Amino acid sequence: QQTVVKSLGNDTFSGSGYHSLGIIYGVFSFSNLLAPTVVAVIGPKLTMFLSGLLYSGYIAVFIIPSTWAFYLTSVLIGIGAAMLWTAQGHFLVENSDASTINRNTGMFWALLQCRYKHRANTAMQDAKSEFKTILQLLKAKTIVLLGPCMAYSGLELSFYSGVYGTCIGATSQFGGAAKGLIGISGIVVGVGEIVGGGLFGLLCKNNRFRRTSVVFLGMVVHFVAFYLIFLNIPDDAPVVFNTSTREKPYLTPSVSIALLCSFLLGLGDSCFNTQLYSILGRVYAEQSAAAFAIFKFIQSIFAAVAFFYSGYLVLMWQLLLMIILGFTGTLCFFVVERMQNFSVDLQEY
Repeated sequence: QQTVVKSLGNDTFSGSGYHSLGIIYGVFSFSNLLAPTVVAVIGPKLTMFLSGLLYSGYIAVFIIPSTWAFYLTSVLIGIGAAMLWTAQGHFLVENSDASTINRNTGMFWALLQCRYKHRANTAMQDAKSEFKTILQLLKAKTIVLLGPCMAYSGLELSFYSGVYGTCIGATSQFGGAAKGLIGISGIVVGVGEIVGGGLFGLLCKNNRFRRTSVVFLGMVVHFVAFYLIFLNIPDDAPVVFNTSTREKPYLTPSVSIALLCSFLLGLGDSCFNTQLYSILGRVYAEQSAAAFAIFKFIQSIFAAVAFFYSGYLVLMWQLLLMIILGFTGTLCFFVVERMQNFSVDLQEY
């Protein structure tokens, strides 16, 4: 969005792609708390159709750019996104059984609310019950400890999905190929996500050591990517608007290294997300809807915050924030996993 906005060449349009994404994720986070009720009332198919219309409206704004319409549709797509992801997840569960659910959720792990379940009560009763459960779980020790890891997933989500592509497109050393590399980078990120989802969602057997190993791998993969990005991409890449970068990185910018980092960002993201779902599904098997709603809420809040500061902080500080929170989140994840293993040992004893 930021690159498209910079390329409009419209003097009357003053919108910011970063601010638009911040609005989207901010509205998205709160709308997640109400989306299950909408799906329960009108059904997943109609919900997905109506959400698709809101997405189309956001895209249509770029035909005749208008600042007020750009931000208004950002709000609407935030609402539509919450309904769409919830409805897709519900539809996925409806069309799976005990023998296919693990395969299907492994393939579509990025559908962040795919494990939502709906009881046969009225929509209002469901909403009240789920909201009470959410308030209770917010005070649970496990959720509090997983909070930094969930928050980190939001920061890195904003970075790989919006900021990094913008940085590549703004890197003057890539010349005329810079804008085209944005799309290629997105494809390579997707390849990393698919590889990670396949390895950790389908091939790995579920045992107590797998989650911590995968999360540690995700942290190492991301930290390697951050270091290479720090060396390969100019520090002012996220914050330039009407021009290309002026600063020079430590290395001569390399397309190969840039795309390698795209792959690593996708691979690391799949590590964190698949294992967060795994541990939440294990600990809160009977309260999965509320647990995943909290996860999505925290993740989206931090993604929104990251998009708002991305246009003002140079690359170095953005990377440092993710390193600090990523390390903290990984440690907290290890603590939670140890607590759960200790609890299982006591039950077996």
